[in-house]
Amino acid sequence: MSKPTRPKNPDQNQDPVINKSFDPVSYSRQIADILERAKPILARYTQKHDGDEITPHSFSTSQFQNMIFDYWNAALQNPQKLIDVNLEYLQNMTLLWQETTRKFLGEESHTIVNAEKSDRRFRDPLWQDSFAFDFIRQSYLLTSGWLQKSVRNVDGLSQKEKDKMDFYTRQFVDALAPSNFAITNPEVIRATMDSQGQNLIKGLTNLVDDLERGGGDLEISKTQYQLFEVGKNLAVTPGSVVFENELMQLIQYTPSTKQVYKTPLLIVPPWINKYYILDMRPDNSYIKWAVDQGHTVFCISWVNPDRKLAKKGFGSYVEEGLLAALSAIELATGEKSTNVVGYCIGGTLLATALAYMTAKKLDKKISSATFLTTLIDFRQAGDLSIFVDDEQLQLIDEKMEKTGVLEGSDLRHTFSLLRANDLIWSFVVNNYMLGKEPFPFDLLYWNDDSTNMPAEMHSFYLRNMYRDNKLCRPNGITINETPIDVRKIKVPSYFISTKEDHIAPWASTYEGMHLLGGDKTFVLSASGHVAGVVNPPAAHKYHYWVNPDTDDRQHAEDWLAQAKQCDGSWWVHWAKWVEGTSGPRIPARKIGSGKLKIIEPAPGRYVKKKI
Repeated sequence: MSKPTRPKNPDQNQDPVINKSFDPVSYSRQIADILERAKPILARYTQKHDGDEITPHSFSTSQFQNMIFDYWNAALQNPQKLIDVNLEYLQNMTLLWQETTRKFLGEESHTIVNAEKSDRRFRDPLWQDSFAFDFIRQSYLLTSGWLQKSVRNVDGLSQKEKDKMDFYTRQFVDALAPSNFAITNPEVIRATMDSQGQNLIKGLTNLVDDLERGGGDLEISKTQYQLFEVGKNLAVTPGSVVFENELMQLIQYTPSTKQVYKTPLLIVPPWINKYYILDMRPDNSYIKWAVDQGHTVFCISWVNPDRKLAKKGFGSYVEEGLLAALSAIELATGEKSTNVVGYCIGGTLLATALAYMTAKKLDKKISSATFLTTLIDFRQAGDLSIFVDDEQLQLIDEKMEKTGVLEGSDLRHTFSLLRANDLIWSFVVNNYMLGKEPFPFDLLYWNDDSTNMPAEMHSFYLRNMYRDNKLCRPNGITINETPIDVRKIKVPSYFISTKEDHIAPWASTYEGMHLLGGDKTFVLSASGHVAGVVNPPAAHKYHYWVNPDTDDRQHAEDWLAQAKQCDGSWWVHWAKWVEGTSGPRIPARKIGSGKLKIIEPAPGRYVKKKI
């Protein structure tokens, strides 16, 4: 991802400069100049997309027609439900007209429907104070709620079909929100009047800049990218790369305590994103915090693959990733066993590798396994599962065959669709209608620092885990000619999941935990897939739930109902747990004092490679 061309100023998150004397000739000339600049960009787009473009979220006309046909066929099997939903909608709209009339006449009125507290689209006071905008807001909320309820309440569709219908309905209603249109957004109208239209000029400039940055594709700027640099103000915990191969670099971090635990700690991050989500800033770095607790911390930094690595499969990530890292740690420290933490797909890799190592009698190399928001049972695999059916997989395979990888931009766009209001439409309004610069936010820089997926690995992962859910079946998958059975894993395990996770729903991670043997601890954190994990104790945010009863017969909601809510961060709870498998304290190890020498300073070259 290249950096944007337009200059950014962290203090420029204000409305455009007000121009009191409106000059229509100058205004028209500004627009013409911007459109002239856009011509070669649009020409490049046409040349680049000559023919059908395939993306992971492509949805053909035939697929759409089939989905709509199936919906109506199911809905008409029980028309009373459909009638009830429609009657409720009509009654609410009638009430809204009555209340709006009262508000227009200056009488006391009542609100029929409100947006959720987390919905930031209608935060401008005029959405409530003005009878016209209040009517637009409430009629939209009633209509969008009616559409979604019509989909969710229908009988006769499988859960997967319902989820798909619900997802595309959400995309439709989110796109048509009145906040997304200048003429129905009071904040945009006010900015246009105050600045004599300069907000729209600046917004059009921002739009062309983002088209230029994407080479014709629209790459919406979500932060001020030039303000962040990996190794400078991100991923700055001191350390060194001590091992590398085609797939990964292994970073060893400099100790910050005089004594450390004897058993080292390895972190296996996801390769869908870059590892430094766990080392963003010193004040919220999980890696730095673990070092400060007295662990000898190692972390895998996955390569950003290109076509040369197209044939690297899931087994390659087991052998050349996790197992290679464990061997390197033994050379660096002399220790034959390591505590391992796996995050998201890194946790799925950890479970797979543990089952593989158990089959080969190598599991003693791992003292304990910590799974951060990790799916092992993919029956209810969250919003991403709607993109995994035979037609979608065929489209993905066709694209990967051309490039050798699934391009990181495709993954980023797919993840953005899962939270379209936050990651698409809010920036459309801010950047292109209000003419503002996005706020400088390191998390969104990381989110857009995309990574590719090797074709062989990604195809295996989507089919065997997301589509067919084979990892949870005894000998369901084979890694390097070795059948995998996660039930034979006996290593002590710690599962941390997050209550609002839409990538790895906590109830599914709870069910996956039951598949493993050995001692198991399950902890549930507040918030979502990232914020619930990256939750340093000093922040005093969120909370977590613990319940030592992890009986296989107990459902997730029953576990939560009996769980104890604890203030603060789960990091502290985990630190006490992992201490039990970390051995005694010994003098801190100096990097390079073992059989591995320093290759280069952390964070290394691999994490800096852009797609």
